[in-house]
Amino acid sequence: MVVLSAEERVMRRVKGDTTLVGISELRTQADEILKVAQQEPVIVEKHHRPMVVLVPIEQYERTEETLDLLEDTILGLLAKERERHARRKDYLTLEELERRVGLRRR
Repeated sequence: MVVLSAEERVMRRVKGDTTLVGISELRTQADEILKVAQQEPVIVEKHHRPMVVLVPIEQYERTEETLDLLEDTILGLLAKERERHARRKDYLTLEELERRVGLRRR
């Protein structure tokens, strides 16, 4: 973690490995705050309200991958559940689908 001088030290640590800074500090100490954000989450406040969280890119990428996996899993489960309850009349033949969307076979 980057250690700031007493005059610069306005970042506050919250929840163990998370740092809290104001938008004014981000404007004046962007380089230092970005160094911290490469190692741990940094919450940026505006008027004492959290606005954004800066996170290390590796953490962001892991979060995105996890969310994609969860979404795929949920969609797969929903598809299986719908298929289980579907009746034959709920399906369209390829020819019926083509007719409805205005496609013609060559």
